[in-house]
Amino acid sequence: MNIIRAIEQQQIREDLPRFQVGDTVKVHYKIIEGNRERTQVFQGVVTRRHGSSNRETFTVRKMSFGVGVERTFPVHSPKIDKVEIVSHGKVRRSKLYFLRDKVGKAARLKEKGF
Repeated sequence: MNIIRAIEQQQIREDLPRFQVGDTVKVHYKIIEGNRERTQVFQGVVTRRHGSSNRETFTVRKMSFGVGVERTFPVHSPKIDKVEIVSHGKVRRSKLYFLRDKVGKAARLKEKGF
């Protein structure tokens, strides 16, 4: 078991900012198309974080042409170029699945005041 933990510790990324559920983030994700590689930005609200260690994932939700789109990213993936925090949301839950049923202004979160 210690060997597995040692390998997992090597894969953990320290360069990503600390973000929580409710934050609006821009995820710069590397995409390979044929023999070219480009970076695609996915901006939305973090609706959940799941797992721990190097298996941790987070789900980002955005509205695209009136349709809700959710995408799950591994936190420590080498395909993630960077994560930018746009704003911090004020939430009282660890999973924001209720946002799936909200439309328009009701789907927005209040900004956290520091």
